[in-house]
Amino acid sequence: MSLTERPDGVFVHPHALCESETVGAGTRVWALSHVMAGAVVGRNCNLCGQTFIEDGAVVGDGVVVKNGVQVWDGVELENDVFVGPNATFTNDLRPRAVRALPPAEFVPTRICRGASLGANVTVVCGHTVGEHAFVAAGAVVTRDVPAHALVAGNPARRIAWVCECAASLGADLACRCGRRYRLVDEPTGLVPAA
Repeated sequence: MSLTERPDGVFVHPHALCESETVGAGTRVWALSHVMAGAVVGRNCNLCGQTFIEDGAVVGDGVVVKNGVQVWDGVELENDVFVGPNATFTNDLRPRAVRALPPAEFVPTRICRGASLGANVTVVCGHTVGEHAFVAAGAVVTRDVPAHALVAGNPARRIAWVCECAASLGADLACRCGRRYRLVDEPTGLVPAA
């Protein structure tokens, strides 16, 4: 079976459910995926098989969400974010089956522009992953990740700095692609050098 194009330029697999009217042109929703009515999804995104985008979630332009990922209310993925297969987000720090948390009490999470989350990453709600940061496969994010940081482990800790192109940076914070960076401070991370 092939994708069908809606009048708004969104491509939806015949075995997917896209209820949102706020999905940008060129976005592809693959088999067994569900985009709820209140979700906001940008242009030219690729929502791979078995993804779930809950009402209240915000997905920017050019985002790739690989198979088996659920993006809950309160999670924002900025432009050009990559989310690896089976990555996990949360939006409630103290979940209980016997109480329903109202959406106004969900704890927000933000994945900034150009960041990449590897396969099976867990992001505990209430944290920000900085621009062009790279979270290694299987890492558990329990605090904010600085811009351009490469983090790994449980809990995730910075092990290196990375360029916008994803290459690791040396002590001089210069990349073989020609980009150069400077460290603002450890919590903020890197910014392009002037």
